[in-house]
Amino acid sequence: MGVVSVSSDLTRRLAKLVVSVGVSVQPGQDVVVLGWDVEHAPIVRAVAEQAYLRGARYVSALYWDAPVKHARLEHAPAESLGFVPDWWEATTAECIARQSAVVFVHGFAHPRLFDDIAPQRMARDVMPITPAFWQAADRGEIAWTVVPGPSPGVARGMLGEPDTERLWELLAPILRLDAPDPELAWRQHLARLRARAALLDERAFAGLRFRGGGTDLTMRLLPGARWLTVESRTNWGSSVVFNMPSEEVFTTPDHRYTDGVVRVTRPLQLSRGGRTEGLVLRFAAGRIVEVDADRGAEFVRAQLEVDAGAARLGEVALVDGSSPVGQSGMVFGDGLIDENATSHIAWGDGFISAMADLPPDRDAQIARGLNRSDIHQDAMIGGPDVDVLGLDDRGAEVPVIVDDRWVLT
Repeated sequence: MGVVSVSSDLTRRLAKLVVSVGVSVQPGQDVVVLGWDVEHAPIVRAVAEQAYLRGARYVSALYWDAPVKHARLEHAPAESLGFVPDWWEATTAECIARQSAVVFVHGFAHPRLFDDIAPQRMARDVMPITPAFWQAADRGEIAWTVVPGPSPGVARGMLGEPDTERLWELLAPILRLDAPDPELAWRQHLARLRARAALLDERAFAGLRFRGGGTDLTMRLLPGARWLTVESRTNWGSSVVFNMPSEEVFTTPDHRYTDGVVRVTRPLQLSRGGRTEGLVLRFAAGRIVEVDADRGAEFVRAQLEVDAGAARLGEVALVDGSSPVGQSGMVFGDGLIDENATSHIAWGDGFISAMADLPPDRDAQIARGLNRSDIHQDAMIGGPDVDVLGLDDRGAEVPVIVDDRWVLT
């Protein structure tokens, strides 16, 4: 009998977790699995097998190709870079019509591939996940999840060498794949996050303040906006956990009222390409008005020019030091993982699902204080030096996270 490698066993465990907890595949359901690179084929195939074992009708396997995107960004006419093929958008439309489950196997298999591309060109290309998909997901029209995909190229970017086995071993506790029953471990973890969100809803803070370590940022929260976890339901009632890993509770702030300075505490791999380190942002009257960084400020500035909402906040998320991502001591260079190390904000699009009785008109939503944008960029701002304080309706401060510990009760 052959010896089963660590990566093979964890690939199977991840695939089983994805279809049972991530997108809750149902008998007769169609499933789409998108690998960020052909290196992700073993995970894509494992997800397909587990989906069929749960009764899926048909599983489509798709692969993105970053070097082809690089060729486009390097050579295509600038005015063409915002183009999205109709057949690609039709995939989203078909997923909506068929109530499909969509799994993204994420990871940058070609580290630093886009370093030579001008930031303005990078910011124009929305592929492979387009605004049409994000909007459908936020409306609950698609069951979807995003999971990390260890591969040689991804490991090279994160660890400096293509050691996939070591990367799997690092990610196993972060994804709770090392638990005797990963599905049960996730159910219990999600219950803890729901309890935190319920406590924040009960407190109904008017705002939040982040203070320490070079940060002093105050934001107003939207009246009536709920605190969320990554656990949600589609509009036909299917359970979804749309980010794995996840350690956060989050909501949508009022985009009109954020002021102060924030120091981003981890390097960022930006959603439309480019990397920044040592990023410092200054907000005034809700907008990012100054961008400074040790490296990559130009990528952020280009991102903020995409549309009118790109320079305003759409999310604030709270994570304390109990996070296994933070406890790993690693900077993975992938926002899917790194955002779960500590508290974060995101400039760009807000969450429709956080607001009840929201008008369907985009302009009316913006007027209510919900930000709308084709950008959504997470940035980690928490850590041991940064306290999080809730602000009541009189401006009094209530400790929420102090010394990297959740203290709100």
